[in-house]
Formats: sequence, structure tokens, C-alpha cells
Amino acid sequence: MIACPWRLALAGCALVAAVAARAETLTVKMEAGECWWGLHTRPRFIETPFDANSKDYVFDLRRDNNANQAVPLLLSTHGRYVWCEEPFLFAMTNGTMTFTAAAKIELVMAGKTLASAFAAAQARHFPPSGKTPPEIFVTAPQYNSWIELTYNQNERDLLRYARNLLALGFPPGILMVDDTWQLDYGTWEFDPRRFKDPKGMCDELHAMGFKVMLWICPFVSMDSPAYRLVYGKHGFLRSAVDDEPLAVRWWNGRSAVLDLSNRVDREWFDEVLAALQRDYGIDGFKFDAGDTEYYCHPSARPAQAGFTPVEQNGAWSDLGLRYPYNEFRASWKHGGQPLVQRLCDKGHSWGDLKRLVPEMIGAGLLGHAFVCPDMIGGGLWTDFLPGGKLEPELFVRSAQVHALCPMMQFSADPSRVLRGEYLEAVKAAVQTRQRFAAYLKEQLVASGRTGLPMLRSLDFAYPGRGYERCRDEFLLGPSLLVAPQLEKGASSRTVIVPPGDWRADDGTLVHGPAEVTVATPLGRLPHFVLTKED
Repeated sequence: MIACPWRLALAGCALVAAVAARAETLTVKMEAGECWWGLHTRPRFIETPFDANSKDYVFDLRRDNNANQAVPLLLSTHGRYVWCEEPFLFAMTNGTMTFTAAAKIELVMAGKTLASAFAAAQARHFPPSGKTPPEIFVTAPQYNSWIELTYNQNERDLLRYARNLLALGFPPGILMVDDTWQLDYGTWEFDPRRFKDPKGMCDELHAMGFKVMLWICPFVSMDSPAYRLVYGKHGFLRSAVDDEPLAVRWWNGRSAVLDLSNRVDREWFDEVLAALQRDYGIDGFKFDAGDTEYYCHPSARPAQAGFTPVEQNGAWSDLGLRYPYNEFRASWKHGGQPLVQRLCDKGHSWGDLKRLVPEMIGAGLLGHAFVCPDMIGGGLWTDFLPGGKLEPELFVRSAQVHALCPMMQFSADPSRVLRGEYLEAVKAAVQTRQRFAAYLKEQLVASGRTGLPMLRSLDFAYPGRGYERCRDEFLLGPSLLVAPQLEKGASSRTVIVPPGDWRADDGTLVHGPAEVTVATPLGRLPHFVLTKED
């Protein structure tokens, strides 16, 4: 789900005033031909990488994480990087970037390539933990119940959804039960009106081969037993005006929000999640929200003095580190950690489909090796209503993008929204992924050890060849080149093939560097395996 901007409140954020009083500033002029990645995963007004010809852009990491991952880092294809330990205000105009923050901002020359800039920044600021999410995140598709059940999560339909997936021939994977499985926001108990036997349901899903994750958020409804309990212990983010919990507006209303600087809030939340695992066998949690903006109220007074909105965001990710089965849409820093980072919700459109590859490249360069695209076909449930704007071709091409990404996540049941050749094409995409399951597992382990992104741009692996703006194909690990079709109605596409001998999915051997035109009938996902390096 997408965070709702809280612009009026942010304008008065005390953090901004503090930064203005003791600001550090750095100005960096872009070099000819230089491209920059970073800042946040989800570009809004312009697409990364930035260069001297990019449109003017201003973004304030102190106030907003853009509903996705954010890191105070930019990386250059010429081997430079900019880092700050604190969030900064970023402004770009006419090829000049200006950074303003309450801490030292560093410009580092680390080499001559994007990979060298990444390696140096990673070594200093987000070294790999050596850990990974469980292998099932990459060896099988994930399934999220949001599109099918929306605000009516229930036992009967969840089991039907799981059985339908297996009937399609899809392998069991992680099943994420989304919002409204619970009694109320903050009352993290199965709603008995919808779940007659939640333990029995979880046992049955496990017997089918699924792992089970539950959607959670840091909000608590202000007329609930959970609210009264935490309130009585002096929990929640509170107002400096009257010491009462702030009513924070988010996409489902106004609620109290956990103050993650407060031991009371953390211990209560830990106890709740532990009970779900103990009583029902829940494997992990989808940690939604946690965005910086929800903590930027002008009168907010956290329990720990000086605990900033971005630190609240980071503390939300810290909670996830305790659970190997996790997923995040919003985070602050935390590169190199075994956290699954999902791209922000996409609409069912060709334009949003084209955002997947550059945003996943960007996530990897921010240190998030274990990136998940949004749900196949998009994550907005209204796009999948009967008689809606669903395009079967778009759904297929989306599934093909996912098929050889680090992770593949379904939500809409393909057998409900597709028929005939479209359904068969999606089945073929899943089969393609399964053929590479062992390779995906190898790359998961390698990225946990090295911190290198699982999904990489061509320029990252083959610098100096003019690949900086290739954003419609990617490398998965060092040996798999993926070039999905992203254009509506197109029956072919041009593929940039880097140096080496590459075996295409149709058996063709291509010696790179080369540009080749490949046919892209509905059921084909063009991909190439490196058989010999130059």
C-alpha cells in the first residue's frame, strides 16, 4: 500500500529547523558523460540515473522516503560517490547537485566505474552481513492475498487461493496474508468472524508446502484494547503540547503510531509477534508503512529525545531483522542486511511496467541486494475489478519481468483474470523461473556474502561501453542476461549483448559485444546465459 503525503505537517517539522541552524553544504558539478544513481528507489519526476541534462529536481530525505527505500547516497558511473550519515536535502539544477545536511557530507573518488564507487561505499557504510533471507524467497514465487481478497481476508478464500495456485501447477512458496486478517489495527489477533480455525488454516497451508507471513503496520486504532494497554504504559509517539498520543493520518484513517524509540512500544510489539508465531506457527511478517513522513508532525516528541523521523523508519527495519521471513516497502539505510525490500505499489500500466527494472537496479545500488518487484500486474486492487482496465498482455509481460528477477510475487490469481494463451504464457514464465531455481539460490548466497546486488545493470558489470542508460534489460548475477518485452503490442526488440559468448533461450549463440533483434511472441521472455567470457 502507498503512503499518503502529509505535506502541511511536514512543513513545520522541527527537524528542518534544526538542520537549518547547523547545516553542512556540499556542491558537486557533474562531469561530461557522468551518470548518478541513488537517493531513493522510486524516482518521481525524473528517472535515474541523473546526468547533466536531467531536469531540475529537489528532494528532502529529512522529511520523506518517497514511499520506498531511501539512503543518503549517490553513486557515479565515473567512480565517485556522495555519502552522509544523516539525511540531506538534495537539489539538482543544470548539472550541479547541492546537498544540505546536519552532518558532514563526503564526496569520495573511489575509482573510475560505478562498481568501484559501490564497492568503496559498501565497504565503509553498509558492509554485507553474510546473511540472506530464506532461500524459498527466490527458489519459488511468492503469493500475496491482497488483490484477490482486499479488505476481506478470510480463511475459506485464503485456502481456496492456495489450492488454485497449486492446481495451476505453480510451486508452493511464501503466502502473505494481507490487511484485515486482524481484529483491528494494533489488535494483532485473527478476526474470529473470518477465521474459524486460524491454527488449522496455517497447518493446512504448511502441509501444502507454503510458508505463511502476516501483514502488519506500526499503527494502532485509538479506540481499541491494544491502544488502551500501550497508552497506559505511556507508549506511542506523543505531542509536546499535551503529552497525548498523536493522531497520525495514513491511508486507512487516523491512528496512534508506535514510537520505536520507546522500550514500551518495542517490547509490546515483540510480545504480540512472538505470540502469533507461537500460537499459530506464523513464519514471519510483511512490515508495511514505517515511513519517515508519519513521524514528522511538528509537535512530535519521541520518548528518546532527538530520535528523528528517519531513525523511526530505521528502527522499523531493525524490528524486521529479528524475523528471517520479512518484507519491507519503506526503509532508511540498512544496506547489506538480510531484508526483503519490495518496490512501492505500481499501477496496472505500461508506464509503471517500465519503472521496474531501473528501480530494482537502484535498490541494489543502495545496498538492498534482495529486491522484490511489486505484485505482478501491479498492486492496486481496483485495477483488477471485473470490467476494469486489466490488459492480459500487460499482465503477461509483467510476469515475464518478474520471472528472472531476484523475486517473483503474484497477487491476482492468474486463472481468474486470464484465459487461453495469456494464462499459458504466465505458466511458462513460472516454469522458466523454476529452471533457474538452483542458479537463483547460488546468487542469493553470493550476494549475502559479497553484498553485490543480485540484479545489476549492464554498466555495473561492463563499464565504459556506453551502457549507462540501458534500463530495459539487466543481469541477474554474472551469467544471466534478461531482456523482457516492455512495449505494448511489440513483436520484437533490440537486445544489447555484452562481451562474451551468450546462449539465448531459443538456442542461438551470440558473440558479444553486439546488438541483436529478437522476436518476442507473447510467450517468450528473451534471456541469455553466458557460456564463455571474453
